[in-house]
Amino acid sequence: MSARADAYETIRRDALAGVERRRLEPERELDEVRNEVERAVEDYQRRARLGDELPLGDPAAMVQRVLRSVTGLGPLGDLLARRDVEEVFVEGARVTYLDTSGRLRGLPDPTGEEENRQVVDRLLAATERQLNATYPIVQARVLDGTARLTAAIPPVADRLSVTLRRYTVRDAGLDDLVAHGTLTAEAAAFLWATMQFRSRVVVAGEPGAGKTTLLAALLHAVPPSHCVRCCEEIRELAVPLLHGAYYEVRPPGLDGTGEIGLRDLVKFVLAMRPDRIVVGEVRGAEAFELTRAVNAGCGFCCTVHANGAADAINALVNAALMAGENVTERIVRKVFGEAIDLVVQLGRDDAAPEAGTLRRQVTEITAVGPAMTDEPSFEPIFVREALGRPLEWTGVLPDALEARAERALPGGLRLRALLDRARAEATR
Repeated sequence: MSARADAYETIRRDALAGVERRRLEPERELDEVRNEVERAVEDYQRRARLGDELPLGDPAAMVQRVLRSVTGLGPLGDLLARRDVEEVFVEGARVTYLDTSGRLRGLPDPTGEEENRQVVDRLLAATERQLNATYPIVQARVLDGTARLTAAIPPVADRLSVTLRRYTVRDAGLDDLVAHGTLTAEAAAFLWATMQFRSRVVVAGEPGAGKTTLLAALLHAVPPSHCVRCCEEIRELAVPLLHGAYYEVRPPGLDGTGEIGLRDLVKFVLAMRPDRIVVGEVRGAEAFELTRAVNAGCGFCCTVHANGAADAINALVNAALMAGENVTERIVRKVFGEAIDLVVQLGRDDAAPEAGTLRRQVTEITAVGPAMTDEPSFEPIFVREALGRPLEWTGVLPDALEARAERALPGGLRLRALLDRARAEATR
């Protein structure tokens, strides 16, 4: 640890001890907290004059820095206030972050693990979540719902390990994604059409590829008369719903009871007459409840971590089998193969120097259908050869999907005519 960091940590701990000794409340007694910080700085400077410490070059700046730590989010405060920061990573005393260019950068201000843990506890204070020996891992919505915090401490992690993800795009429609280059006008028109009926759409991609943003854009396209029930482990979606609601899991209480999991939520909303169930990030037994949604005639949208359409189906099947129900893999695969209409695959790259930003784009829109074997069939409708290349319509439109879309489209509009019109408008 550098002398600069050592002085800061010494003064910070002294000030915190004074605040705790006097039982001050930083939110209400800011002036008294400031007095304690100034007292800690003066005591440090007094020891420095005696040769016990290295003197501070700017005592006033140190007061402000320690005060920010004691009453706010310390060195992370300015970082979290920046709009160009997408994710913050804390590993013990080290803090790094990803900005909108996709570059990983280090925090210039030195921090300590103890201080970083204090910041995490302060962020969690406004939630019902805890991080302690009983619950050594936690996920929570923080910063007034603008970020997702995922954290672990020993014995699960070897030290404090935190990822704080900012919701950089919260309320974008399909047209906005066209403007950002995520997909083309034709693909947006196609996806809009498929959301006019009770379609089953899976959004797949790696972490950070923009799955939740695309899912939000799809929700914008749902007819206002449709009842939409959204279930998430940590709420990220924020699209206004005229008919429907959002639901979030609840962790167990201090006595270990009262937990409501994602599977519980999906099972619950099935009894609320939904036209469409939305599940953010399917990873476990909640996938099995989606097979019940199929039997109930519900549409659904969900996101999964997968590298392609076949991987997405495999991910859903494997997650559904985790429910432990007396159902074979063959049956579950058959249900998903017959039920799912589309898999929308997203990709990202960390180097787009010509754009100056992290690039996220739809790489493929694939129709899923039953086949003669137990494996579902896959028919690409839109394909992008590589990120940065055009997303092109293959000319394929499955008959069943086309018929369902045209029954739902206003004014008897045909899906092919919709795509042709979108293409013509895009080339003007």
